[in-house]
Amino acid sequence: MAELTLLYDGGCPLCLREVRSLRRLDAGRGLIAFTDIDEDEYDPDCHAGISYRQAMGRMHAIRSDGEVITNVEVFRQAYAIVGFGWLYAPTRWPVISVLVDALYNWWAYRRLQLTRRANLEVLCSERCERISGQRIQS
Repeated sequence: MAELTLLYDGGCPLCLREVRSLRRLDAGRGLIAFTDIDEDEYDPDCHAGISYRQAMGRMHAIRSDGEVITNVEVFRQAYAIVGFGWLYAPTRWPVISVLVDALYNWWAYRRLQLTRRANLEVLCSERCERISGQRIQS
């Protein structure tokens, strides 16, 4: 079982780049499991009840003990698990942590706009329509 299940947006080019890096560093050890929340099969009930809307709003991961972590802490723990915790260690330092957390909050708020995607309301609505349509066809 993976130590961490990282929820990521497969429609976000920057998120995909980060996931590719972490997969490469994991080197097939299975220390981190990756779940694409942008897939129609994403089921919040299988992921600590984290809704699509919540997961799209900011980074989430689920530790093997069931604890949900969010924001920059996801990256801190993910990189530590694959042996590169030193990359994010400075983000725990008092002054730097405040700046990094503020920068991440800004990024999370603007991510969809900066990556030229529809806003969260539109994405949630489109997802709901797709999933409803799939259920009717089944």
